[in-house]
Amino acid sequence: MIRRRALLAAPIAALPAIARAQAWPSRPVRIVLAYPPGGSTDVLARTLAAAVQDAIPGSTFVVDNRPGGAAVVGTQAVATAAPDGYTLSLGNNQTHAANAAMLPTLPYDPIADFAPIARLAAVHHALVVPANGPRTLAELAAKGKNGGRVTYASSGAGSASHVIAETFVRREGMNATHIPYRGGAQATTDTVSGTVDFFVSTWPQVVSLVKDGRLRALGIGAPARLPDVPDVPTFAELNASDLAVDAWFGLWAPARTPADIVSRLSEAMNSILAQPAMVERLNGQGFVAAPMSADAFAAFQREEVARWRRLVELTGIRLEG
Repeated sequence: MIRRRALLAAPIAALPAIARAQAWPSRPVRIVLAYPPGGSTDVLARTLAAAVQDAIPGSTFVVDNRPGGAAVVGTQAVATAAPDGYTLSLGNNQTHAANAAMLPTLPYDPIADFAPIARLAAVHHALVVPANGPRTLAELAAKGKNGGRVTYASSGAGSASHVIAETFVRREGMNATHIPYRGGAQATTDTVSGTVDFFVSTWPQVVSLVKDGRLRALGIGAPARLPDVPDVPTFAELNASDLAVDAWFGLWAPARTPADIVSRLSEAMNSILAQPAMVERLNGQGFVAAPMSADAFAAFQREEVARWRRLVELTGIRLEG
């Protein structure tokens, strides 16, 4: 009799989780970005928001841009949100790894305050200059030496864009002034116009401008030259492998979000990113689909936090918090 009661109780105990999974989502799910519209994170978010909305019947996913504070404002908003599956963070190596090393008073813990859902994609970085700028990395380095000075844009203080550019500046012994922007869109515009001398950008942000001849790419962090821009050398070819630091993007929920909701989102995202049509679409935008399960992504993120601590020590970049 006791055993029979236990067997009957097991499926009854599972009912709340099943009911919750079936009920969610009953209202729009917000995907919060810590960046303004127009940048690489925004492009990826809008592409995947539409796809996951199709994958989960009856759902609505909306992108909510909340830039500011070295990508802290939007990220903290998710860390402190209700863990009910209706507020997600689409972040990257800055929001969920580098900031932990750069900001001594970071108001959120990128690991403890979040439930990893899936890694989404990765992108290479490229160093670009105005169309009439230097033709090689060596020429650019020379411009910032022997009494010369250059300016460089970044997509934000403490971003991968900033760290890679500063690595180049320090290695070459250049006189350079850093001009941080709130995201990559305006940084790209000011590089095209010649307001700044160079910008280390994610490839999706600048690929069309390089192809159109409005920007010149002096090097890219890809493992081999890209077929659509065969004249752009890799950093490895230029003996600058230290500049080949990829950016990556992921999706998180607040910590303590029900495991069944996290699992459903993880399965949906990984299924979407395995579709050939989505892989091709992301490639066309400059991304590399890089799906990873929630558990694998959690381990990857811990490794990245440690790696970014080492990069920050190398460049000496610290942010006021």
